[in-house]
Amino acid sequence: MATLVSPFLIKKEYFNQWQSATWEDYLYCADSQELEDVKLYFYNHQLLIQISREGVNHSCVSNLFVILFGIWFSQNPEQNYTSCGGCLLENQALKMAFSPDLVLYLGDNNLKRKEGERRYLDVSKSGIPHLVGEISDTTLPNDLDKKKHLYASLKIPEYWVVDVQGRRVFCFHLDANNIYQEADFSLTLHNLPISLLNETLSLLESQTNGSVASWFAQKIQAFKK
Repeated sequence: MATLVSPFLIKKEYFNQWQSATWEDYLYCADSQELEDVKLYFYNHQLLIQISREGVNHSCVSNLFVILFGIWFSQNPEQNYTSCGGCLLENQALKMAFSPDLVLYLGDNNLKRKEGERRYLDVSKSGIPHLVGEISDTTLPNDLDKKKHLYASLKIPEYWVVDVQGRRVFCFHLDANNIYQEADFSLTLHNLPISLLNETLSLLESQTNGSVASWFAQKIQAFKK
């Protein structure tokens, strides 16, 4: 285990802000029992320790989107997928780490930990996700800035930022220059209009995430016709 880790890295007053660190510092934090319920990000020699225990608004929206993915793929059975949001993912070759709220792999990629391996997913071996997303209740500036650059550097084709308070989804596609461009539809979800996701989010003002998901299912059926 690394011994160069700075003690300040795991002080709670430094959580939720990027701080200068080494890859060894990150590895120490990733394997620390003290930090089992946090989200970690490492990019460009900086580490973000983000408290993962979120409020009810974040939780309701996050769970809604997991349900929406299930609805979408149940009505598009020709498109197999794996969802593993919240997992700590690493690119050990590039020395980057990230913990998105939403993670989608398309195809038959069966992500399972093999005996003897670390419990985190090394995307330099498993492949890059097709889509990652952040549920932004209190983290919107960070999600639209540094994390966006992190995911672009990893060449993840599609990135979503779900603005909980603004009730809207920012969808970005990676262009040929590895720069995210905002888009009005999802490539990963067969040109699903982002406007439909925004409309879905707006219904949470007066409905439960369960009833909103049912509404989305009906809209998807009409969208496919």
